[in-house]
Amino acid sequence: MDLSKVLPSFLLKKKNIVSLILFTAAFALVFINIYHPFNVSNWFSISKTELFFYSSLVILTGVLVVVISRVIMYHSAKRGRKITIGNYLVWIAIEIISMSLFYTLYELLILHDTRPFDEAFKISIQNTALVLLIPYTVTWLYFAWIDNKEQLEAISEGNAEKTEAGGMVFFKDEKGTMRFSIKLDDLLYLQGADNYVTIHYSDHQKHEKFLLRNTLKQLESTLKPLDVVRCHRSYMVNFQKVKLIERTKEGLRIKLNSQPSIEVPVSKTYTEIIFQLFGQTH
Repeated sequence: MDLSKVLPSFLLKKKNIVSLILFTAAFALVFINIYHPFNVSNWFSISKTELFFYSSLVILTGVLVVVISRVIMYHSAKRGRKITIGNYLVWIAIEIISMSLFYTLYELLILHDTRPFDEAFKISIQNTALVLLIPYTVTWLYFAWIDNKEQLEAISEGNAEKTEAGGMVFFKDEKGTMRFSIKLDDLLYLQGADNYVTIHYSDHQKHEKFLLRNTLKQLESTLKPLDVVRCHRSYMVNFQKVKLIERTKEGLRIKLNSQPSIEVPVSKTYTEIIFQLFGQTH
């Protein structure tokens, strides 16, 4: 697994994050009342029904860690921060450690567990890992299956405009018919003029063009998640290809990492956004 690869976008969709949290909470609820981790069966001398209520309340309170974590992750991605698979795995590890610490302190300070802290914490990590990793794995596989299914349906219907970053980008004309597709790695920039967009791309180190009847405004919302962003009223650029930004007599210019070298203008309207993105990606 390439840990530097950008995290699949389906894991950062709002509805999928909500589904993940709900499924994790439900799994934790069933898990603790069947498996009885964290020594919950010794908490109180009460009925099974009362034990179910109190133990579930405590465990699900711990799930708030996941809620807070995923809200932070969602807004970080929304602000343009790139989250790699490696970042995601570290994020999960922090969630497990945070929840384990919560459960351990609860056992020792509230329930007066007599075990040493390191022993209780070690067992808590093992149980918490099961509570989180099983639903996380199941939901990842499910979301990936749904995403692949939707992409295949979109492609077969000629309606797809993009796939995952690093894959193919599909361009539709103004009537919604798919006219052109290209690997994101080969896409350089888009140039708009009236109701037409010229797609500039690299083909075996040769600069090629494709004319599409559409507008940059129509394409902007669907291409932005792929880091193909507006830098000028008439230009959008694939930010994965940005080599440097240079201030010239004519104004700011973006230089692309291509052969031959290509420059794209940056207007004052988009200067701040471009510098923010450049700082996040370099």
